[in-house]
Amino acid sequence: MARVSEIHRPHEKNQAASEAITTEGHDFLYRTIGFAILCLLPAAFLLGSIRSLLIFILDNQTYTHIPLVPVVSLYLIYMGRKSIFAKTSYAWKIGSAVIVPGAACLALARLNVWGLSLTNQNSLLMFGFVLLWAGAFGLFFGNHAFRAASFPLLFLLFMVPVPQPLLPHVIFFLQEGSSKAAEWIYQLMGVPFLRQGFDFALPGVTIRVAEECSGIRSALGLLMLIVLARHLFLRSSRNRILLCLLAVAIAIVKNGFRIASLSALAVYVNPAFLTGPLYHQGGALFFVFDLIVMAPLLISLQKSENSGHAAGLVK
Repeated sequence: MARVSEIHRPHEKNQAASEAITTEGHDFLYRTIGFAILCLLPAAFLLGSIRSLLIFILDNQTYTHIPLVPVVSLYLIYMGRKSIFAKTSYAWKIGSAVIVPGAACLALARLNVWGLSLTNQNSLLMFGFVLLWAGAFGLFFGNHAFRAASFPLLFLLFMVPVPQPLLPHVIFFLQEGSSKAAEWIYQLMGVPFLRQGFDFALPGVTIRVAEECSGIRSALGLLMLIVLARHLFLRSSRNRILLCLLAVAIAIVKNGFRIASLSALAVYVNPAFLTGPLYHQGGALFFVFDLIVMAPLLISLQKSENSGHAAGLVK
């Protein structure tokens, strides 16, 4: 009888382990369903505001990156799922602490009691959704998952349109930087010009570095990519900050180069360069230039960190 009992024990253990795995799978599924319902539920009461937000994003060239942001965040959570969901629980405190402000932002954006501009109303609405999603994640998956997924959740802030009090200052900064960069490049190329503010008088052509020529769209896109790259490849806070600052500087220089090169081609080759396809659809080509310049800088910073880490291990 003892031998028969011993023979059946491994089977019983395997069955118990299988039941535990099934229970954990069901528990995770229920948490995921609850998380999805809480994320989607407010949409039923904000259909008009969401429609207005979608139209705003699709009609505004500055925010073409927004639809990609949640995809990237979900991908990062999926890739880190083993460590993020290694320990799950319900965290009512952290969840409610983030959900309540998010719900308040959604209500204020919907009611618009302060008479906000369309841009600020959409910024508040999207910020409310980001807080709600982050809070729901913490509520259903717990403190450990919330901390482990902090970067993908914070990355969602790139979905928030730049609010109106800040946006003009950012655009002005990029206009000023791009104009200065274009001035230097004109001097290097030997192109005669007369600058007055954002206006450049060239031989036979006068151009203006307008708001739509500030390069804010490519600057936001590049900054988003660099923030993602620094998270994946860099450990040092100093190098992460340095990479972001370099990204802004390179975006400005690139935009100045774009302005100077197209206007020089218009002066010396054909005026149609200021209205042709390279002017209207050449942003992607110049964005590739940003990536080509940033790649060796990122590799260099990563190598310096690896060599420093190796030296520390030798000591």
